[in-house]
Amino acid sequence: MDKGGLGFDRMRTFVRVAERGNLSMVAKELGIGQSTVTRHLNELEEAVGVALLSRTTRRVTLTEEGSRYYTNCLQILRLVEQAAEEARAARQAPAGAVRLSCTAALGVMHVTRMIFDFQDLHPDIRVDLNLTDERIDLVREGVDVALRLGPLADSSMKLHAVGKSQRLLVGAPAYLSARGRPERPADLSRYETIVMSNVAGSNQLLLSASDGTSLVVPASGRLRVDHGLAAREALAAGRGIGPTHLWLVHDLLDDGLLEVVLGDYRPSPVPVSLLIVPERAAIARVRLLVDFLAAEVAKLPGIRPS
Repeated sequence: MDKGGLGFDRMRTFVRVAERGNLSMVAKELGIGQSTVTRHLNELEEAVGVALLSRTTRRVTLTEEGSRYYTNCLQILRLVEQAAEEARAARQAPAGAVRLSCTAALGVMHVTRMIFDFQDLHPDIRVDLNLTDERIDLVREGVDVALRLGPLADSSMKLHAVGKSQRLLVGAPAYLSARGRPERPADLSRYETIVMSNVAGSNQLLLSASDGTSLVVPASGRLRVDHGLAAREALAAGRGIGPTHLWLVHDLLDDGLLEVVLGDYRPSPVPVSLLIVPERAAIARVRLLVDFLAAEVAKLPGIRPS
């Protein structure tokens, strides 16, 4: 094979295989056959003259040479895409796909509608929305941007801080009438707490008083859920009390279906952040979506600027 005719499609295939470690997954993602993926890799390795990948029955991993080649490919493909973006910018509106990951409840209740508005402004941009509460590997999953709640440990991504999500304790009026309304934090031990099983430390409530002092109250209940919308339903149905984001229940509070418990004590606010894969941050359509989401999410009930 002519070593000058590698083709960017071969590089793109190689990069995605290196990131996902699975040929069939990449074939499905790219919309091509697995035999085509294999052919692309073989032609690329033949052209460069070294083995780039080590293949087993379960996993594909990079060789030492492949690791260096992968880094160079990322830089090359980024420059190619940026050059194409700049060339198009002078003639037409931004176009192409942006892959967005978002925590599920926030995505269902608010972000999906934000994307509708974004695409009305930019009809040539396709948004692939992935809703999950798992902390996925953005590069491995082919995601450009992630909207996340909570503290972040991944320092390799470009961070755009949106704000902090205020939380409060709530319960259904009927449940509170039947059990009596708590007057002090110590009273909370008498109540069922809707526990989020996928949130670290959810077996206790860390509350901040209006005077700035903090206290910890044990939290327990017969119902544990791993989805914000399930917690919302349980709270509205009077299955217990619980901490929740204001954006998750503001309509239920307005309609009187929930009420605030111990208003002088609030659970700690949670950071809201947009994470961007550094190699994708300079692409026009990615920048547009990040800026749009940052502005719109900041308008949600209970979101305070960083």
